Amino acid sequence: MEMDFAAAREALVASLRLEVKDERVLRAMSRVPRERFVPGPLRHVAYEDRPLPIGHGQTISQPLMVATMTEVLHLRGTEKVLELGTGSGYQAAILAELAREVVSVDRLAELAENAAVRLAEIGYHNVHVHVSSGALGWPDEAPYDAILVTAGAPRIPSKLVEQLAIGGRLVIPVGRRGVQQLLSVVRGRGGATVTRHGQCRFVPLIGDDAWPAEEGAGEY
Repeated sequence: MEMDFAAAREALVASLRLEVKDERVLRAMSRVPRERFVPGPLRHVAYEDRPLPIGHGQTISQPLMVATMTEVLHLRGTEKVLELGTGSGYQAAILAELAREVVSVDRLAELAENAAVRLAEIGYHNVHVHVSSGALGWPDEAPYDAILVTAGAPRIPSKLVEQLAIGGRLVIPVGRRGVQQLLSVVRGRGGATVTRHGQCRFVPLIGDDAWPAEEGAGEY
């Protein structure tokens, strides 16, 4: 019997509503087919609220964490958003529902290329996926109104703050390699304002101003 993905998606969104209050984010979650972003053998658990492996030591994030990070960005539809860590492309699809343009970057060429094809097939033509050139972020298209990082950094990377427009917001996990705090950073003319949003757990962010590659596996 074929699984009813639409019903499973709506059930997931109903559970997310207990903790996520931004209805625009919830509507975006209800429109994006998460089953298209997980490996075929795992599609039957696509709407369980947990991360799932996508290969290369990477995961598609837990839906609640995707919704929480997106909610913290406070998107209104006119923004140009940078995402670090394309992965499967699922988070980029959620952002594409809520922003004018999404620039997404990944260090792993195979993941980036597969995500770009998947996003285009589904119809997300406002997402532009790039393979990382080595620099942290994607400076060529800065400034960004918002930046979302789906990997944990040891500190707030100044190179990402510099890519924000004045008034722009960076959402990033910061802390140890095993556990981080989710932070939002708003760039002002006189400096940055930082707010904490609770504990989280992500793979390490690898690159300049983040974790060095030689310290071990895991990368955005």
